[in-house]
Amino acid sequence: MKAIQADRIDSLADYAEVEIATPEPRAGQVRIRVAAAGVGYVDALMALGRYQVKPPVPHIPGGEISGVVDAIGEGVTDLAPGDRVLAMAGRGFAQFALAPAAMTIRLPATLGFEQGAALPLNALTALHGLADRAAIRPGETLLVLGAAGGVGVAAIQVGRALGARVIAAASSEEKRAFALASGADAAIDTAPEGWRERLKTLLAGARLDVVLDPVCGPLFEPAFRSLSWGGRHLVVGFVGGPIPALGANLTLMKGASLTGVDVRQFLLFEAPRARAHLETLADWAAAGRLSPPVGQTFDWADYGDALNFALGGQGLGKTVLRVDGGL
Repeated sequence: MKAIQADRIDSLADYAEVEIATPEPRAGQVRIRVAAAGVGYVDALMALGRYQVKPPVPHIPGGEISGVVDAIGEGVTDLAPGDRVLAMAGRGFAQFALAPAAMTIRLPATLGFEQGAALPLNALTALHGLADRAAIRPGETLLVLGAAGGVGVAAIQVGRALGARVIAAASSEEKRAFALASGADAAIDTAPEGWRERLKTLLAGARLDVVLDPVCGPLFEPAFRSLSWGGRHLVVGFVGGPIPALGANLTLMKGASLTGVDVRQFLLFEAPRARAHLETLADWAAAGRLSPPVGQTFDWADYGDALNFALGGQGLGKTVLRVDGGL
């Protein structure tokens, strides 16, 4: 089978199309003929060896896919060859990929393959953060920073599904319009000067209960300071550049929490709950409550451009690589 692989991970130029053996599913695994693969900022960092956990080499990028089950391993009873699925699966930039059956969900009829590839990681991150880490409640107000990106848009839709009022923060008029079209109740710019006052005006006396922050940039501290008593600030990532610091006294003064959201370790330590969340997300998508917006899409030959684009962090929605257009 064809795959995009690198024997060293110092540069995206190290990657090339190679011919390797098609993997055989082991017990508890399924083999998926890949239709599309999600491409995120973390995928690009891992491809360059810059992520907090370096992958072994040779490395094939891609951590979330959609496609059709091609073969099943021993003990897999709830999936069969021919099933349309989405999955959390490594080595997704390939014609075939192995995935744990526990992390493979039938693709709702409401979603195409590109949407299926755009759903798993971002929406799972948002649901884990908002439900498990923030325990957000219906009627609370959620501020989403980086709201036009993959995680941001997922947080808008997941927040709405959980009953929250959602304010989207984004840097351009185009991004704010995209966030509003994706379900946000209101939008705010990200220019730091006077930002807290503009947010206060937008809140119009309402509480700010939760901040979901995949950026951790210049608005990190102003957003935390804007939380109401008992608020929760979710740290999801650091697309904004250098990692910021926060005075410990602020958590005491606000009675607020600063909480990490690491979906990689969530999958590692709480796999059954992660599976349940994926099923919830699929149910929401089937019911029309969740519709992951596909951003820029790239053909197979343009895998390098896809990784570069995701690394830039400027896209709207989730970047997707088309792997097999024949499905």
